[in-house]
Amino acid sequence: MASPAEDFRNTFPAPFTHVAVIGAGYVGLPMALHVANSGVRVTAVDTNETVVREINERTSKVEEKEDFEKFFGNPMVQHNLSARTTPVEADAFIVAVPTPIHQDKSPDVNAVIAATESIVPFVRPGNLVVIESTIPVHTTEKVVQPILEKSGFTVGKDILLAHCPERILPGNIMAEAVFNARIIGGVDKASTDRAVQLYSLFVKGKLLITDARTAEFVKLIENASRDVAVAFANQVALLCEYFGINVSNAIELANHHPRIQILDPGIGVGGHCIPIDPWFLVHSNPELTGLIQAARVLNDGMPAHTVNRIMAAVEGIPNARVVCLGASYKPNVKDLRESPALEVFELLKHRGVNAELYDPLIPQYACDSVMSVARGADALAILTPHDLIVTEIRYRKHQILAVMRHPKILTFNCLVL
Repeated sequence: MASPAEDFRNTFPAPFTHVAVIGAGYVGLPMALHVANSGVRVTAVDTNETVVREINERTSKVEEKEDFEKFFGNPMVQHNLSARTTPVEADAFIVAVPTPIHQDKSPDVNAVIAATESIVPFVRPGNLVVIESTIPVHTTEKVVQPILEKSGFTVGKDILLAHCPERILPGNIMAEAVFNARIIGGVDKASTDRAVQLYSLFVKGKLLITDARTAEFVKLIENASRDVAVAFANQVALLCEYFGINVSNAIELANHHPRIQILDPGIGVGGHCIPIDPWFLVHSNPELTGLIQAARVLNDGMPAHTVNRIMAAVEGIPNARVVCLGASYKPNVKDLRESPALEVFELLKHRGVNAELYDPLIPQYACDSVMSVARGADALAILTPHDLIVTEIRYRKHQILAVMRHPKILTFNCLVL
């Protein structure tokens, strides 16, 4: 006799005809575009009326403008995609809302809770719900599932539930959403199978099958691993300062070992994942996450250390003018989320430094050139080494130094000018 899960799986409506994406931001909008491009009707749901209007007008203000405009102009997307501020009935619901941390570093899953609660009145038997948001372990089963069952339907019997954590990188969002391997973990086999069916519509990378709890955990350890690697590089940089050793040279020599690959140090860690996700693990079990905590503390302390270095470089100069170059959290993107460069700039101002911030990629911080902002400056601090910044300094270094009041160019990684 077939199990209940197998009986239920045989009742799946196939193919999908309508998908609702709850949250139309960095993660949700690419998902909505790809699903719509596959031929399925998509409703993007967002509480921000401006976001909804821009999607419906096909004028969404996103960073990777050319890629998104290409999709918005696709006839299949034009036909299948619409946006609204409230949910609708659909075959599948994809929740892609932010999951930040509170001031005390504990996870803030309020947006996931609100998004799940918003779809409860629209859930029907046979529906699939997928959480794409990065969430603490057990959230799918212990937080989302009970909320969904307020509909009167039972998860695993009437409706299906899975977690498929997003894997995108600002600067290449649309391609990463398609070609990266994806982890899919359902609360049961039927949920996993149905989620695989959904993601098979557009994902060309591998679909890696597991359970919901493991999927939640894997996303967190991926980013915790990256955080620890960055922390080690930053600790190497601090030690090099102490010993009077050139950090770029030291790391380059160490990386000649066939099994060593030390990353470049920097001024901290930014973006929507690495500064946030490791805290989910720490909050779950502080006793078992000492290394992760140490990495987070070290990386969170790098902006203050960077400020100390800048202050030392202009010590003794009355009303020193410091020009900070680069505002985004990493080179060649416009993403300001959790940017350590912004933190450095704010800390400098808080400490009374005459600091200015310029970034050629971001309109509110844009400048004509490094040369134009360097005039009369006492120090240029390259916080985010965009190619536009580095290339100009390399080709015009002598001219730039000549127009400065005190010719100091400060770098904070392995950048060689």
